Amino acid sequence: MVARELLGQWLVHGDLRAQIFETEAYLPEGDAAAHVFAGRTKRTEVIFGPPGHAYVYLNYGLHFMLNVVVEEEGVPGCVLIRGAGDWKGPGRLTRGMGIDLSHYGVDLTRGELTIRSGQNIADENVLRTPRIGIRKSSEMLLRFLIA
Repeated sequence: MVARELLGQWLVHGDLRAQIFETEAYLPEGDAAAHVFAGRTKRTEVIFGPPGHAYVYLNYGLHFMLNVVVEEEGVPGCVLIRGAGDWKGPGRLTRGMGIDLSHYGVDLTRGELTIRSGQNIADENVLRTPRIGIRKSSEMLLRFLIA
């Protein structure tokens, strides 16, 4: 699962680098918490595109959330980056790294905002838990973090 594989990789924005330590997966089907659960919208359009692009949205009018599109084109799945470097929490992360709606749809494999290879984290150092901060589909074990 890509959410697990992103642990230990580097999120880079300009001169800032932060190693990813917490992620949360959102599935293409059967996941009531996924933004695509109700169908394709203008806001979720990028999630249906090719993998490796950023899905950024404003949560509760306060915090930008950075997601990585992870499924093949036409299949809507993404992974929320919940924590990296010194930033615990997706809102603090985007604020600290200067990520906002202008990054919606950017290719995370090249450019100013990228995800770069880091270290592989051994399975015994990875925790898999229910997602936090949501009510729908909260029982699903789709949150990954480095122990």
